[in-house]
Amino acid sequence: MIPQEKIINKIHMIRGKKVMLDQDLAELYGVEMSQLKRQV
Repeated sequence: MIPQEKIINKIHMIRGKKVMLDQDLAELYGVEMSQLKRQV
């Protein structure tokens, strides 16, 4: 389980929308960014 605080720190506001960057998602899931993009 990922601590809530760690997730909240990865959320950014861009043009009024809450977003997470792909590199941050890959880090949270413990995979390489290219692997994450292939799965999406």
